[in-house]
Amino acid sequence: MSKHQTEITRSRFREIVSGEDDEINLAEAALLIAAEEYPRLDVALYLEKLDRFGDLARERSGEARDVYDMINAINNTLFEDLGFRGNRKNYYDPRNSFLNGVIDLRLGIPITLTVVYIEVARRIGFPVQGVGMPGHFIARHSRNGEDIFIDPFNEGRLLGELGCAELLNETSGGQVQLQPSHLAAVTNKQILSRMLANLLGIYAGSNDYNRALAATERILLITPDSPPHVRDRGLLLAAIGKTQSGLDELERYLNILPDAADAESVREQIKKIRQSRARLN
Repeated sequence: MSKHQTEITRSRFREIVSGEDDEINLAEAALLIAAEEYPRLDVALYLEKLDRFGDLARERSGEARDVYDMINAINNTLFEDLGFRGNRKNYYDPRNSFLNGVIDLRLGIPITLTVVYIEVARRIGFPVQGVGMPGHFIARHSRNGEDIFIDPFNEGRLLGELGCAELLNETSGGQVQLQPSHLAAVTNKQILSRMLANLLGIYAGSNDYNRALAATERILLITPDSPPHVRDRGLLLAAIGKTQSGLDELERYLNILPDAADAESVREQIKKIRQSRARLN
């Protein structure tokens, strides 16, 4: 993507995430994340595809009598008619985090499949929220004080609190016990931040510093003073040779969190970057 195209895409993303959370078009924002990786991505086209998925679900739900019939209609549409499923074979493939790829390939990870689920449900007037459990993202429908948890990664299976506890125990290897906060609904901004954090982890792990930086910068558009991401941006800028900008961000991190657990380590990084610059000069 050219610098100009990136600026346009980034500007639109900034505009969306700067608004009130309940006014954010989740699908459009998620597609704009993908648009920086896929320069020719037609965001409107993929929104229309979600509209068509919604039309199919609406037909399926025509004779629904209760909440469970509505969930079955969505599940049948997505997982039987359209063939969406969790990508267990290549879980860490970056395409699993790009909504266009998930729509095209019908493969995804828990969070992106949940975004598809939320968007299709919204189109037929059935409110569903995301739930950001540690290690596994699910959906929740709440009505009359009752919460129904849905696992889009596992073809929309329904979970009670016990099922959620078992799932968390499985995904954490028994290291994390379910807390009430784990089942709280998350905001659109939190969903987008988590999608970007997944990409950041993938790219940082493969030393793809430019893509990791792009993910970090978009997280900072959502939460401008997020300390770990201010720090990460500084380290990534330094890694790609933008040392002064990197130093500025690392100093900002220490100003935000002067007593951070890693403050001494960051100060050491600043010292090393300055020494490296001095040798070059």
